[in-house]
Amino acid sequence: MWSPLAGVASNAGSEFVGRARELFVAYPAVVLAVVVGLLALLVGFYAIKRFERPMGTRFLEQVSGLDEVAVLLHPNPDPDAMATGIGVASLAEQVGTDATVQYAGQVRHQENRAFQTVLEIDIDRITHVSDVAAEHVVLVDHNRPRGFAGADSVLPFAVVDHHPGEGTGGEFTDVRTDYGAASSIVAEYFEDVGAKPVPPAKHASEVDAAYTVPSTVATGLLYGILTDTKRLTAGCSAADFAAAGFLYAGVDEDQLDRIANPEVSTEVLELKARAIAGRDVRGPFAISDVGRISNPDAIPQAADELVQLEGVTAVVVLGERDGTIHISGRSRDDRVHMGQTLDSAVSGLKSASAGGHARMGGGQLVLHSGQIQTETGETMPRDALCDRLFESMSGDI
Repeated sequence: MWSPLAGVASNAGSEFVGRARELFVAYPAVVLAVVVGLLALLVGFYAIKRFERPMGTRFLEQVSGLDEVAVLLHPNPDPDAMATGIGVASLAEQVGTDATVQYAGQVRHQENRAFQTVLEIDIDRITHVSDVAAEHVVLVDHNRPRGFAGADSVLPFAVVDHHPGEGTGGEFTDVRTDYGAASSIVAEYFEDVGAKPVPPAKHASEVDAAYTVPSTVATGLLYGILTDTKRLTAGCSAADFAAAGFLYAGVDEDQLDRIANPEVSTEVLELKARAIAGRDVRGPFAISDVGRISNPDAIPQAADELVQLEGVTAVVVLGERDGTIHISGRSRDDRVHMGQTLDSAVSGLKSASAGGHARMGGGQLVLHSGQIQTETGETMPRDALCDRLFESMSGDI
């Protein structure tokens, strides 16, 4: 049935088209400029909307277009690295992308081994670039490939990290140095895409959500946050607390307790005792050279113990194994950025490297014919290295 309103609308539409045709004939350049401007506005608005999308959404979109990825941890991975790795792998697998978690070096330290064992984490050890499981590599908890032969030839597809550095991914880079743990970033990714943590007593199929955080992943990510922020007491941000709260519903408390309280070997206890007994204290700073060791992982554990001593605010512990001096430092002193302190102390020494965060750092120094050498070829006594460490903590170098 014909309607008067329909007729009016039809006439109005015809009149609009006619006027538009007249304007185009009379002022073609102006009309074309207006159309191009409107299109540019629409494209710009779309681009802004895409840029404003949460990082987790953007990461998942990048990964979802791949058949497989290799998730690469830093050498000798700790709980934060392993948790971040299994978290990224879980996200990838939930969008149909195969993921293999890999690392160079060794899983050392009782806590790290307990973490891997209790959560039954499946990670592959590599020694050469040919061992990398996929063409597309996601670096987690570090931003430059290292620790295996040919690492320099790896061009990461994506980087997810909280450490300072200039390493980037070809398609995706998310480095947040204000976060206390990389695990917090990945927990945020899950939250960004609307994932729900799976309680330890339930199966993922019982959770009504497109994406889930498996209980093992939630437990691992929470522990990764706790270890890298000293139980949320140092070097953390509001985001770390928020991430821990988000993960809580999926945490298995029994597994968490078993990881946090592994058996401690007699060797580690004895080394801690040596570090405390042999400490050199100058003002609020302490250094302990424990001599030859058989387990380098005991060095950071000794540093953790030493920094708790009354009146001590920053410590460095060092020990030698197989011609390499292993160095670990801890600071609860706002004047001492431990990563920068260690880097400054070994600057100018041959075959030496060190770095880290404000509260913790580490490094290694390779001996030459049993001696510490400078880059100019001069030798340096061991006591002089300790003096340099004290001077660096004091800000004198």
